Amino acid sequence: MARSLGYVCQECGARSPVSMGRCPSCGAWGSLVAEEAPAQIVKGGRGGSPRALTTTRLGDVADAELVRYSSGDAEMDRVLGGGWVVGSAALLAGEPGIGKSTLLLQLAEHAVSAGRTVLYVAGEESPAQVRMRAERVGLASGMQLTRENDATVIAAHLSAAAPDLVIVDSIQTLTTEPGGVPGTLTSLRDSTALLVEAAKSAGCVLVLIGHVTKQGSIAGPKVIEHVVDATFALESAAGLRVVRAIKNRFGPAGEVSVFEMTRSGMLAVTNPSEAFLAERPKGAPGSVVVAALEGQRPLLLEVQALASKSPYAAPRRVVQGLDARRVDVVLAVLERRIDLPLEALDVFVNVAGGLRITDPGADLAVAVAVYSAVTNRAAPEDVAFVGEIGLAGELRSVGQLGRRLEEARRAGHPRLVGPRSADLPDGVRTLQEALLLLWGPR
Repeated sequence: MARSLGYVCQECGARSPVSMGRCPSCGAWGSLVAEEAPAQIVKGGRGGSPRALTTTRLGDVADAELVRYSSGDAEMDRVLGGGWVVGSAALLAGEPGIGKSTLLLQLAEHAVSAGRTVLYVAGEESPAQVRMRAERVGLASGMQLTRENDATVIAAHLSAAAPDLVIVDSIQTLTTEPGGVPGTLTSLRDSTALLVEAAKSAGCVLVLIGHVTKQGSIAGPKVIEHVVDATFALESAAGLRVVRAIKNRFGPAGEVSVFEMTRSGMLAVTNPSEAFLAERPKGAPGSVVVAALEGQRPLLLEVQALASKSPYAAPRRVVQGLDARRVDVVLAVLERRIDLPLEALDVFVNVAGGLRITDPGADLAVAVAVYSAVTNRAAPEDVAFVGEIGLAGELRSVGQLGRRLEEARRAGHPRLVGPRSADLPDGVRTLQEALLLLWGPR
């Protein structure tokens, strides 16, 4: 008799020992399904006799040759780490309508133009709808289309035909059994494992399109993200589209590429710093420019801060686009080391345009923006800021300061206030020195 292992959410993969109407992790209703264990587990392997473990000395392993080819788009090559890797599997996730299918259609067209074979598995749309979108963005692709949703049939075709590039739109529409239910936890897990194994054996580049949950995380069990070689997120920021590498076994994680969605499809943005700062107000207190680093790419972004008298006993701290805990540390340093009165103020901190940044070098920009908002004094227009702030109020060094300085100058901000180093010999050592340099004594 099968034994129950509990209940698993079909949306996010969370487990629960009891059945509940709503998943406690992602909040989806009716998504918890019982998971059964096999009736009997044979100890020691099949037939009761364990197989001998085979090992290989690391030094005797043959070198793996990494074969790449360009995706046809320089911006996409940047986030991929140099282009598609033969025999790799990638997952692209994003909100509905953000442009996942459009971007991959364009990349498929580039591959066909380069003489490569492409298979497009249209699980969500009919071939006529795919052709309509291709014509709308000016593509006349010679790629192969299919509406097949049986992952077993697709895997068999990959092994037999070995196309160069395979795009599955989307993995949530596939199942491994005839008449099976697509989108379930088991279907997602088994379909992904089956296609990835077939693509690696045949030397195909496999790209899976994935859905996201209401919370913005990738839908389905985490095993999908572990099985694939790279995971990318397509996000919207300041009216642009940002492809972010969450995981990449063949390139740097955290790398970003910026596109603009137009009637002609996705167009690469060659100067994203200018695009992100296009609507920055001039002479506004609380608005400063940070020289951030996302992956290996320096970007100039606007950090905004607003402080107002709080009607509540516990003032609010609202943060968007930054790590809220790091912002709390910066506010504590401003209160204790600079004596900035924040105990009765609501503080709002935002990265304009909606882009999320994880760079600790944004600490100084946050501190200057909050100080500017509280004192109602605008920061100089031609200055950009970078630096990590320690608990003693000191400025700590950040990575690739020279590239940040070069990008700041190129974007019209020749002065960079940051930690003193060989690349920035006229830098400052503490937060207090930075504020004195900008506005003098209080």
